[in-house]
Amino acid sequence: MKHLLFLLLATSAFAEVKTETITIAMRDGVKLTADLYRDEAITKAPVILTRTPYDRTKQKGTGEKWAKAGYIFIAQDCRGKFGSEGTFAPYNNEGQDGYDTIEWITRQPWRSGRVGMMGGSYVGGVQWQAAAEQPPGLAVIAPQATWSSFYRNLHLGGSVRLSLIAGWIAGNSPKPEGAKPKNFNEALLHLPLSEVDTAIGWDMPWLDAFLTHPEPNGFWTRLDLTSRLPDLQLPALHVVGYHDYFSRESVDNFMIMQKQARDEKTRQQQRLILGPWDHGTIGKTKVAEVEFGPEAALDLFAIQLDWFDRHLKQDAAALSKPFPPVRYFSMGDNIWHDAQTWPPEGFKATSFYLHSDGKANTRRGNGLLLPEKPATDQPADTFRADPANPTPSTPKKAAVWGPVDQSATEDREDVLVYTSQAIKEPLTFAGNAEAKLHVSTDTPDADWAVKLIDVHPDGFAQNIARGILRGRYRNSLLKPELMKPGQVYEITVDLGPVAATIAKGHQLRVDISGADFPLYDRNPNTAEGIRGSKTAIATEQVHHRPGTLSRLILPVR
Repeated sequence: MKHLLFLLLATSAFAEVKTETITIAMRDGVKLTADLYRDEAITKAPVILTRTPYDRTKQKGTGEKWAKAGYIFIAQDCRGKFGSEGTFAPYNNEGQDGYDTIEWITRQPWRSGRVGMMGGSYVGGVQWQAAAEQPPGLAVIAPQATWSSFYRNLHLGGSVRLSLIAGWIAGNSPKPEGAKPKNFNEALLHLPLSEVDTAIGWDMPWLDAFLTHPEPNGFWTRLDLTSRLPDLQLPALHVVGYHDYFSRESVDNFMIMQKQARDEKTRQQQRLILGPWDHGTIGKTKVAEVEFGPEAALDLFAIQLDWFDRHLKQDAAALSKPFPPVRYFSMGDNIWHDAQTWPPEGFKATSFYLHSDGKANTRRGNGLLLPEKPATDQPADTFRADPANPTPSTPKKAAVWGPVDQSATEDREDVLVYTSQAIKEPLTFAGNAEAKLHVSTDTPDADWAVKLIDVHPDGFAQNIARGILRGRYRNSLLKPELMKPGQVYEITVDLGPVAATIAKGHQLRVDISGADFPLYDRNPNTAEGIRGSKTAIATEQVHHRPGTLSRLILPVR
């Protein structure tokens, strides 16, 4: 018996992975091309499906790895991409095409009864779209860094992630013969914003459509699945990094499924992994300019293998192992923690108040971040936000989401900088951070961009969270309200999920400016709308005195 078992194991370990290219007809007759990977020694197995607009053939290494792990792996080109028929329209057909593909899989003699889906970004979004259609046979998903509301992926606080969507659409739109792309960052400065595509070099109807619908109205309904998530009965493995532009959406998806799913078993089958990464570095130790050490490394395949062994193979050994619903990485001390939910329990909302005598401009000014409230009147801090020279997202004016030294940007006169004293004992926080500010402007609209910074003893200013709010959307994204010149408004700037420890000797800092470009589009400050071409320099103020307390709020342990 032992010799037979060894022979079976050896045969499986060294059996050749067979690759077969297949076509699958959709309900409208359009045929989508896919590559199927399976171990020739296995006649039936659970199926893992990935649907991608980025060329299915690039999944060869991944497919072989899953085949050797005892699964049948299918990589499919999305409609209109590479080997598949039809016309590619971003996300427009993915729900129905995902349903039709899974339904086809369930009729095949080589599948053993259960189907899972995996992948990140666009390849993660198509999982939620397929799941919302509730196809028969779909048993588990593993989406990373993705959305359930596409509007909220592109827009934050009324501003749009301009470099992200313009760059993505430009890379996934047919380029007319002879078209010569222009300088990308210069094109992003073009007004009106509705003509950014032609400024880049050619017409891009989908970019026009996304940019000319700045409010979450009916245009976005088909790409808003959030209200349908509680009806799903699916285990889901959610993976994302704090610096990922999809961090809020991925965390929200987990929270909805864990806390609002109508099926109790589904609520217990959600897992969230939060690391220090940006969109392209999941599982890696270095993100932008910061090395987080070996602890930040993540063997994503091992985690996914355990997940699918539980929910596709229903392997007894995998099912017997408990798993923490949340595993999150604390930046700074670079330690992983387990929790039962997000935000993790045991943390208390704690305020750090903005102080100055009206001269917080630049890091060399006198802006202070203190646990005590201002006891007396303090003059407001003032800066001028010029759309022709917007505050850059990074000192190099590049579209980088990860942590980079912000010092050079903090030397600009249009940045207010508030810094704590050197930390005497480590300051640990985990949860969702925000800034509550009292602000005014002399224009009908203006932006307030906020960065949360960990200042190292050598002066390296490491951004650990960021957010932005467009003034006219301060009360509602659907019903914008213009700002009255000189009137003081309280606004809340969401800084997203974050976990960090500010080490002894480091300083905590908040940067405030009128732009975060090109990560977010500039505010022309005129409130003319998406087709306006005029700009105005906004004189913006941040107030901090009794009655108008501006503050950073962190969930502190």
